[in-house]
Amino acid sequence: MRGKTLKVAVAATAIAMLATACGGSSDDSSSSAGGELRVYASEPAFLTPSGGHDEPSIYVIRQLYRGLVKYDTKTGEPVNDLAESIESTDQKNWTIKLKPDYVFDNGEPVNADSFIRSWNYAAYGPNAQNNGYFMKRIAGIKDVTSEDPKAEPKAKELSGLKKVDDLTFTVELTEAFSGFPATVGYSGFFPMAQACIDDIKACNEKPIGNGPYKMDGEWQHNQLITVVKSDTWKGDAGKVDKISYRIYTEIDAAYSAFQSGELDVMYTIPPARYKEAKQQYGDRMYEQPGDSFTYVGMPLYDDNFKDKRVRQALSLAIDRQSIIDAVFDGRFTPAAGLIAPTFEGARPDACEYCKQDVDRAKKLLEEAGGWKGGKLTLWANAGASHENWLQAVGDQIKANLGIDYELKVNLQFPEYLDTADKKKFTGPFRLGWGPDYPVSETYLSPLYGSGGSSNNSGYVNPEFDALITQGNGAAGDEATKFYNQAEDLVLEDLPVIPMWFSKIAAVYGPNVQDFVWNPISDADYSSITVK
Repeated sequence: MRGKTLKVAVAATAIAMLATACGGSSDDSSSSAGGELRVYASEPAFLTPSGGHDEPSIYVIRQLYRGLVKYDTKTGEPVNDLAESIESTDQKNWTIKLKPDYVFDNGEPVNADSFIRSWNYAAYGPNAQNNGYFMKRIAGIKDVTSEDPKAEPKAKELSGLKKVDDLTFTVELTEAFSGFPATVGYSGFFPMAQACIDDIKACNEKPIGNGPYKMDGEWQHNQLITVVKSDTWKGDAGKVDKISYRIYTEIDAAYSAFQSGELDVMYTIPPARYKEAKQQYGDRMYEQPGDSFTYVGMPLYDDNFKDKRVRQALSLAIDRQSIIDAVFDGRFTPAAGLIAPTFEGARPDACEYCKQDVDRAKKLLEEAGGWKGGKLTLWANAGASHENWLQAVGDQIKANLGIDYELKVNLQFPEYLDTADKKKFTGPFRLGWGPDYPVSETYLSPLYGSGGSSNNSGYVNPEFDALITQGNGAAGDEATKFYNQAEDLVLEDLPVIPMWFSKIAAVYGPNVQDFVWNPISDADYSSITVK
């Protein structure tokens, strides 16, 4: 993945690693260098593990909270964090033992109850938590949710979660999933204090964490979030004393602040400033092949996009490489599938509709009865320069298929995500995706599975769901086979138009001594040192 190219997979042998104390992580953060790290951020949507599922939220949550496993800084492999062991003999029934003496900032113990209540809170439908989706594999999920939003679920707690003792609990899944230990490193599985559950709104504003850092003052919305070292954390300490997340609504403004010395780290840079940044910062620019997936979603809930031939035609009308060259200075990799090239299961020519073929595009659109939707509205969130490449997409569609277009790029990210979740887009929409855990399934189920947490297109395919289930119960190459078959179904139906996979281009200032990037969780702020 990032750094040395890594093929990420979770096989039976990887699961055995987590059965005992596997302190073999290279993430050695035991010593402290002190100082303050000032980082670029955009406004998070939530600061609770159950609610935060967007990138700005997760960057902060990962410092305030910690979970059962973490991802090795160099390899991305899952290693135990708060878990002493995670064991199973059948990949369906798991026993989790916790390390003792960990507490939340308010003194509450981090014990079996803390994980069980957090997962139950996230899963319970009426709580409407974004990360409730990630509890879908736990037995009893159908009883705590309801398809009718007005109907009360049958139960408030997952039947698959059982406390054995203060430091031990069991998890029964609805079906075998060999990748389960890798998934619980995702922040949606982090524990929450009882005080947080009792007043989730207050906890969202000033989190009660259990991680190496704690809030310093209030969340200053759209301006600043500051975290400082927690005096209750007994694990490996963060390197810096304070992390200041300086929030900007426009990435260009953030880059100007970085140039003037107001920021130490920008985990991304404006596309139009790439060449300038490379020339100006040179050895202080971090570049590696990335795993972030950019796509243009199709609102299948709109009649104009229900015929897959229309979606296929739109995809075939686009020359991805020319846009990458013109807008991004050739930095990105045109998408040939749905799984990042750095992951096990990626294939170089999986998508037959991802290379421009104007004649075929015109034929498919004609077979579908032509375009009847009037002016095509292309959506993107404000403040991240997406309008530059989206306009290029619109220009190509107009030139090659005769469909006029307009851009709608006026919503800040939290409001944009809300529009996506409520399925209110009136045309194709820009979104991105990065892995939540080191299993290739992470690129598939959340985006295309029935009821997936980020299935913003409204795609439903029972055959896809069945293949994912088969892959989850297998391991290694056998799992990859099923995941690839599921991917093929999506690439035929095209509920999204794959665009490209990222190349990481982060910059850091002269105040940074050691810059660290985690293959799964991206900029690893707690491991970065300053001078």
